[in-house]
Amino acid sequence: MTGRIGRKSDAVRVRHAEPMTVDLGHHGDTEVGAGLMDLAVNVRREPMPAWLAEPLRESLDSLAAYPDATGATAAVAARHGRDPSEVLLTAGAAQAFVLLAQALRDARRPVVVHPQFTEPEAALRNAGHTVERVLLREQDGFRLDASLVPADADLVFVGNPTNPTSVLHPAAEIARLARPGRVLVVDEAFSDTTHREGVPGEPESLATRSDLPGLVVLRSLTKTWGLAGLRIGYLLGPAALLPRLAAAQPLWAVSTPALAAATACASPTAIKAEREIASRLAAERSYLVQRLRHVPKVTVAGDPASAFVSVRLPGADKVRLELRERGYAVRRGDTFPGLGADWLRIAVRDTAITDAFVDTLTTVLEERP
Repeated sequence: MTGRIGRKSDAVRVRHAEPMTVDLGHHGDTEVGAGLMDLAVNVRREPMPAWLAEPLRESLDSLAAYPDATGATAAVAARHGRDPSEVLLTAGAAQAFVLLAQALRDARRPVVVHPQFTEPEAALRNAGHTVERVLLREQDGFRLDASLVPADADLVFVGNPTNPTSVLHPAAEIARLARPGRVLVVDEAFSDTTHREGVPGEPESLATRSDLPGLVVLRSLTKTWGLAGLRIGYLLGPAALLPRLAAAQPLWAVSTPALAAATACASPTAIKAEREIASRLAAERSYLVQRLRHVPKVTVAGDPASAFVSVRLPGADKVRLELRERGYAVRRGDTFPGLGADWLRIAVRDTAITDAFVDTLTTVLEERP
């Protein structure tokens, strides 16, 4: 069923128990193929720095022993000013969605705020939950309004910055969703890609907030450091909740090399490098957005703040295929609830790649009837 919620917006909430036609399991990597420029996957692809590569190589000498997460957990906790009891390392942030869905089967009214990464809803549905969606609107810039989430929702998922729209919600607006009796899950997998001039650290991140009731923050090391194949992420949340999640996790779920990466990426050296990368990315993103906004019939979603942007254009499903024929892979948008067949997601790359891509996109659109 659908119904209006709130007076400020026509965003709707929809409850789903039956299988959906949207392919929640589709991801950008399925778009990539040999000979294609990859604008579909939001993973930075640059040489691994020595401070990360060396600990990974050294960890291979310890593979005979079972992984010990103690040191990596302490390093991650120190990075975010948290107690180690508030940190749970996972085999990628995606595993955290599964742990939450499985461990919190007693949730009565789980809600996912869309458009966003589809794995939270997929994990909930696979665990037998009936999922309710709050759909944010393009007309509102896909911005979060906390009043749209039902007051009695006891498990809420929201992305920040949100994949695929690249919108960065104000931390204060997300904090309004926290309350006793509710687990609020904020997916900050792309938080390390955000930058705001004159503001230190990651703008709008809630990773250090242990004072908000029921807040769980998910983080990933995949995006900035190109570690998708290593599978390393973590949860930050209440010490009373994390043992329930750990109980749903396989034994030794995080490998020794992944633990080494977690430790290295929590270091001051890594954080400094991460902030420098985010600053450069902001300039490259701004350039991409500027170029796209001058292409006729192309509309950029919201105010992009991460390593990708989403665009609406007529016939995007067919344009995507024509771009493939000309050497570019982009992410289809119709598998994201709240978007549709007229949407594409484009990864931010350097200005030379942006120029070549936008020129090709312009040509494709000009040639269409």
